[in-house]
Amino acid sequence: MSANRNHDQPEPILSPAAETVMVPAAPDALLAEPRLFVEAGVAARVAEVCGPALGDIGYRLVRVKILAVNGCTVQIMAERPDGIFSIDDCEAASRAVSPVLDVADPVDKAYYLEMSSPGIDRPLVRVSDFVRWQGHEVKLALNMAVEGRRRFRGVLGKVEREGVLLTPDAGEMGSTADIHIPFAIMSEARLVLTDDLIRESLRRNGPPSLEDAGKDTDHQPAPAGRTSPDKKSDKRSKRHGR
Repeated sequence: MSANRNHDQPEPILSPAAETVMVPAAPDALLAEPRLFVEAGVAARVAEVCGPALGDIGYRLVRVKILAVNGCTVQIMAERPDGIFSIDDCEAASRAVSPVLDVADPVDKAYYLEMSSPGIDRPLVRVSDFVRWQGHEVKLALNMAVEGRRRFRGVLGKVEREGVLLTPDAGEMGSTADIHIPFAIMSEARLVLTDDLIRESLRRNGPPSLEDAGKDTDHQPAPAGRTSPDKKSDKRSKRHGR
């Protein structure tokens, strides 16, 4: 996903912002929360059509990707405001977006529609995503360099009004001093699949609530007989041939 942003931004200051951001936990407020990153081209047209249709039935658009799989696959990633997206949710969301895509016809060739959950190593696309996953390892890609780098890997710390604090991987940076990364220069952010992330997701049977975000956990072993949570998806063929 490419990020369309105003690039007339001042050079980033590598110090904490003055105020920690507070995200309302009410579902209606989370449903209306804008994304930090938006698509371009055909994916943007699909997002423009599908976002309102998903919102009407209580889901949030996470990301749209156009993939060269089976000729062409339109992957729409969505979730409930609490970050959960079950198989039933996939099917309901797919039923909601299919007719609006048929009418708007944003893709000029035949394609497969894939409705997907964000998955455990999910992209972070809203401020509430960063708040929810504080304390876990993330990868960040930037539009402009910070300390000579455009890519970072580290532990997500405090979420502030204009950005986040990241404790970088010592192997990459040679230092673990926190770095302030502004949202305005991020082009992509996602969780890193780690044992701690898997254990936490299994322990909670889903993502942490915003009320519990950033709290220490005991990281108990995953229950026996359960496997790592994975993406849920609903795939169906669409016609669209011109």
